[in-house]
Amino acid sequence: MTDFGSALYSALSGAFVEMNGLTAWEAVAVVLAIAYLWLAMRGSVWCWAAALFSTAIYTMLFWEVALLMESVLNVYYMLMAVYGYWLWTRGGDTNGVEVISWSLPRHCMLIGVTAAISAIVGHLMATYTSASYPYLDAATSCFAVVTTYLVAKKVLENWLYWIVIDFVSIYLYLNKGLMLTSMLFILYVGMAIGGYFLWRTNMRTQSAQESGHYSYE
Repeated sequence: MTDFGSALYSALSGAFVEMNGLTAWEAVAVVLAIAYLWLAMRGSVWCWAAALFSTAIYTMLFWEVALLMESVLNVYYMLMAVYGYWLWTRGGDTNGVEVISWSLPRHCMLIGVTAAISAIVGHLMATYTSASYPYLDAATSCFAVVTTYLVAKKVLENWLYWIVIDFVSIYLYLNKGLMLTSMLFILYVGMAIGGYFLWRTNMRTQSAQESGHYSYE
């Protein structure tokens, strides 16, 4: 019990120190990232605006600290924010795209291809760089790229992907001593679970409305 109390105190102290070290820009980026997830859960098109500004800030911050690949990844997220906004509004309103569900074989194929690419990227990182946990790092990055596309397409199962990605990310951040970021990703896991159930409810409502419409005709 004493050891647990000491570990908890150490974790909270580390989180407090890291929180104090946040810059104003980092704080804004975190708030916008949480806003993005919350709005995405609600199916609001404004989630993409929050994503655009959040990733723009992260692009700048990562470039400043020479995390060039992270910076490039956030440029991709910026482009996906623009694409997601266009896709969700192309029908003339915020419901331009309805929530859909992909079949298990389609997900298995997507997972298999992405895992293969992750393994190749991880091998290259392990061989030619000094990256920590290269295979897990590559996997979270590759699957995050794919899953962001699923969000834009409003594929219900994107939230299940995020849950797994976030859990792996928590493990990585804990092992690197990034306590505040780990706590943030624990919040992300809860929001992803909530997002899945909200989108599933919306999808069933859409299906019921369409069935009623067609039966009426």
